[in-house]
Amino acid sequence: MEPLIENILIAQRRHKLDALRAKGIDPFKNKFAPGETCKHARDNYAEGREVAVAGRITAHREMGKSMFIDVRDQSGRLQIYAQKNHLEETAPGSWDTFTHLDLGDFIGARGKLFTTKTGEISIKLDSFVILAKALRPPPAKWHGLEDTEIRYRQRYLDLMANPEVKDIFLKRSEIIREIRNFLHSRGFVEVETPMMQAIPGGAAAQPFKTHHNALGCDFYLRIALELYLKRLLVGGVDKVFEIGRNFRNEGLSRKHNPEFTMLEAYQAFGDYESMMELVESMVKQVAQKVLGTLTIKHDRKLETDSTIHRAEELLAEANVPKDFERHFGGQLTNLRVCFAEFRQTPYASNEKSCQRAETAFEHLKFLRDLIFHDFIMKYVVTSSDEDPKVVFFDQLESLYKKLDDLRVERIINLEKWKHVKYKDIICNHTRPDWFEISTKERLAYAEQILGVEVAGRPLRKFRAAETGKLLPLITRINELTANGLNILKLPEADKDQLSAVLAEMVQRKEYVEKGVEDFEISQAVFEKLIEPTLIQPTFVTHLPKELVPLAKLSPDDPTTVEVFECCINGQEIAPAYTEQNDPIEQRERLEHQAGGEQQKLDEDFLVALEHGMPPAGGMGMGIDRLCMMLLGQESIRDVILFPQLKPK
Repeated sequence: MEPLIENILIAQRRHKLDALRAKGIDPFKNKFAPGETCKHARDNYAEGREVAVAGRITAHREMGKSMFIDVRDQSGRLQIYAQKNHLEETAPGSWDTFTHLDLGDFIGARGKLFTTKTGEISIKLDSFVILAKALRPPPAKWHGLEDTEIRYRQRYLDLMANPEVKDIFLKRSEIIREIRNFLHSRGFVEVETPMMQAIPGGAAAQPFKTHHNALGCDFYLRIALELYLKRLLVGGVDKVFEIGRNFRNEGLSRKHNPEFTMLEAYQAFGDYESMMELVESMVKQVAQKVLGTLTIKHDRKLETDSTIHRAEELLAEANVPKDFERHFGGQLTNLRVCFAEFRQTPYASNEKSCQRAETAFEHLKFLRDLIFHDFIMKYVVTSSDEDPKVVFFDQLESLYKKLDDLRVERIINLEKWKHVKYKDIICNHTRPDWFEISTKERLAYAEQILGVEVAGRPLRKFRAAETGKLLPLITRINELTANGLNILKLPEADKDQLSAVLAEMVQRKEYVEKGVEDFEISQAVFEKLIEPTLIQPTFVTHLPKELVPLAKLSPDDPTTVEVFECCINGQEIAPAYTEQNDPIEQRERLEHQAGGEQQKLDEDFLVALEHGMPPAGGMGMGIDRLCMMLLGQESIRDVILFPQLKPK
């Protein structure tokens, strides 16, 4: 809304407030006790039944000497019919007051239920009380606020304008309640542990730091709940859980917010397998109780629209390299028209976002294949990563792959849960001998063949131009992978040549492992390439011991630990362990993780372990990510009422 128009509307509303007060009516001092909710009044309809409801005015329609308004409370909407003559009979002088009402005002209304000629249940107004005067007008798009910045920064406007958003957060509350009910039914005790800690333990993450004036020392906002809950296992509380906020001073993304809600639960005499049963049973029960189904459908409309919009921007003439514009000008012109139509054409009533993504994918695929076969194969393999053509094609390829994913309707089935070992799933997605080759070979393969950035190293994609003898192989790999062919399906002769090339690569100076741990390579491949594909519920078990120093080693493979990561909807939902209770082993692994910095060790926790902790299973679950999955939301900000934003 334009500032000038908004200021005029605010002035008009203040004038109405002054007029009401001049009549002896102060909207902010009135009281009213509704007898029932709008939904209850609708659901218990009886012609002529007297009701009393209260809520915000969300619509009004004038019809001469009568007026219809919509009143909405948390339960829903109810129409109210005000007729001048009737209202003057039942509450003399109130019609003039009624005309001072605006959208956004709160009122309490009494009257009798009836059904309009169009069949809508309504209240015939007998009397009303103004309970609050809205001095600012509602958002310009009152029925469907779409501005993302306003939606997140002024969530109250989002809740006012979008009932479906309010429903998401009401369901989030139900999800947390059902989690508590489930754990209580199994004998778990809920506790609260410190948010300010002298040593931030239980995870490897950057903490927020604060200072306690009275104690004269620094504290950290907790990054995990774990270590205090384990102290309670030592103290004899055999089943314990906490739902609380964690804080990590790290990046923002679609899946990450600096403060987030975690569930952690620990069970004496359990292990990672008992936690596996607990997680599966709990998620199923929560879904069934809150949603009434174990089949979760994700529309992904916002993600589809955003991807199509980014494609339209990329195809703008100002962003296309001149060589491409000369070679593919006709095709680009047609595509610009097509993608502009997407933006201008609203969804049909029965159109799914995956159908629109399919159409956009086919358009983009046509251009992508043209550029790849007519230009990239002849040019990019002898070019640098900074070349505008390389940059453009990489961006085009990224959007192409994203639309390829979005054109498949996402349906999550919580009935069936898959189990797979970490090493097996890595080998299935890379090469069967992944854990047999050297660290240097793994690093080269991850960066050069898989295109994965490892441990924050700048990705140095090896270009065939750097040595003429590599040109045929790199060209061949580009051809084979152009349509998604798995590298594992290379002919044996090409596999041998690939191994020879990688062997040569690792002799190059940049492939020393300085600053790269061996386990970080596999984990980067898992996080970037594998985890996003795990849409259906999957327990990935037996992770590398370096990733989870607080878990017990696997008896059959001491390089791994008895751990699982529960992945659903392409992201980790819940990790769980067979908890390490050997204080000597625990100290050694925490010291290794601390890198020799003694101040990072939680000595009090290690002393507690020395008093004896029973064998136990423990799990953590990201409540925000669970809500994203169950409620079909694409961003963590859409399930957090007030997500972190940079102050204006």
